Amino acid sequence: MFNYICKRLLLLIPVTLGVATIVFIIMRVFLTDPSESVLGKYATPEQRLSWRKEQGLEEPLIKQYGIFLKDVLSGNFGKSYKTGASVVNEVLLRFPATIELAVSAIILASILGITMGVISAVKRNSIFDNITSMIALLGVSIPIFWLGIMLIMTFSSKFIPSGGRIDVLLKPTGGTGFYLLDTLVSGKWNSFFDVLKHLILPSITLAMYSTAVITRMTRSAMLETLSQDYIRTARAKGLSEGKVIIFHALRNALIPIITIVGLQFGSLLAGAVLTETVFSWPGIGKYTVECIQASDFPIVQASVLLTAFVFVLINLIVDVVYAFLDPRIKLTKRDE
Repeated sequence: MFNYICKRLLLLIPVTLGVATIVFIIMRVFLTDPSESVLGKYATPEQRLSWRKEQGLEEPLIKQYGIFLKDVLSGNFGKSYKTGASVVNEVLLRFPATIELAVSAIILASILGITMGVISAVKRNSIFDNITSMIALLGVSIPIFWLGIMLIMTFSSKFIPSGGRIDVLLKPTGGTGFYLLDTLVSGKWNSFFDVLKHLILPSITLAMYSTAVITRMTRSAMLETLSQDYIRTARAKGLSEGKVIIFHALRNALIPIITIVGLQFGSLLAGAVLTETVFSWPGIGKYTVECIQASDFPIVQASVLLTAFVFVLINLIVDVVYAFLDPRIKLTKRDE
């Protein structure tokens, strides 16, 4: 297992380089000249040329690429064209907000999705199964931005805020950037519950699609598992239906479920842009879109690389979890 994990971690290097290359090409080829956004439309051609030389954008493309790869490998992403601040600080300042929202959404989606999927499979072709199927269909069909706006119009109130992460008067003091953790550790319960209230609507919005996908996958996996011989044997031995479903059927159906949960979590990290925009959530997705519009190359490159790294890391964690869920899974010598 240790050798397998080390091998997968080493694979992060070519993946990171591949993503870095794609991002570099797209930023240089398809986006507008960043000097227009930085200096404004009234800047003279000489001023723009001087700024581009200062940023190394007048160098040959292959030389720019070599410098970019060297900076990526050394962890030096430079400074933002837009703010002049360190790119690492700018990204790390906003990434915890996206992580916090994505974790809340995937927890909600997993609880609802697995629960509905299991019950739907056990009560196949019942009214509950039909309702669950309809909810799942709606979940994958409803646009996220529309759902977010509808939730704001319907439920937004003093007790359920519709924007931001926390009341400006209750902003926590902590070094992690994860407001739930910071307020919990510091014992500021008013701030903790205020953060929870701000998470309600964006978490529901972001979790809707994932809930539908997890529900359908859970139902499918459970139906396949419930038809196996060992399930009939467990029932013949006199085990209660609850034990058969939870400890025998669900446990053996968790492999595809965990896979889809891991993939959905990675997708939530990368695809929270619309939710963050609708709810004015100060996360990395919304900020990256703003920087793309401003042609802020360093910020976009760092944000995409960080998201890709986390996505691959999540897939590694999912693979490791497989071995704990199902002892029959063994790593072959080829995998090791």
